[in-house]
Amino acid sequence: MMENVHIYIAGDSTVSDCPPNEEPRAGWGQVLHYFFQEHVIIHNYAIGGRSSKSFINEKRLDLILNEIQPNDYLFIQFGHNDQKEDHRKTEPYSSYQAYLSRYIDSAREKNAIPVLITSMHRRTFDENGKIINSLGEYPEAMIALAKEKQVSLIDLWKQSKELYETLGPDDSKTLFIWFEPGEHHNYPNGISDDTHFREEGAIKLAEMIAREMKVTIPHLANHLKF
Repeated sequence: MMENVHIYIAGDSTVSDCPPNEEPRAGWGQVLHYFFQEHVIIHNYAIGGRSSKSFINEKRLDLILNEIQPNDYLFIQFGHNDQKEDHRKTEPYSSYQAYLSRYIDSAREKNAIPVLITSMHRRTFDENGKIINSLGEYPEAMIALAKEKQVSLIDLWKQSKELYETLGPDDSKTLFIWFEPGEHHNYPNGISDDTHFREEGAIKLAEMIAREMKVTIPHLANHLKF
């Protein structure tokens, strides 16, 4: 019998579990287990609206650290809300990296394994069908920090750009919470959301993460279903 493998996740609404009244919205952390064997247990602590800073200030990282054990994994994805001009704000190459370092160092103090995941793009196309970067320097700052601290990195920023541009401006809507008025009972007035995903989109992102593991985290990839 295989020993259980535990993955803890810290992140924002693009990662979090979503309540029934928001279906079919889903975060990739909600569906990541689809790609793992049954002995891999996902503990999704991601929650909407949080930045790398506010997640820590609300003691949510402490909740993870109270549970995480040696050889467990801590997946970390923040960036969308670190841009916000309020109490969540961080600066890419200073406070953002400093807060991310707290996740990394805290995990390592517990002999757990941190993994950084760059934020996926929003669905922001230019007139030529190319994605406009709406995430500023946060993804590059995370990539640089991963190299500096020798942390495994999954580059969802790059992968999501390729996915959206392959689908194009129209077909990529099927990944997101886009509904016409009356089309879905949870969104009776319709919705055009270029940030949050319906389950199909979340599954695509989780699959990209799983495939990246084969290159970046081979020990964990041994527990995938494919």
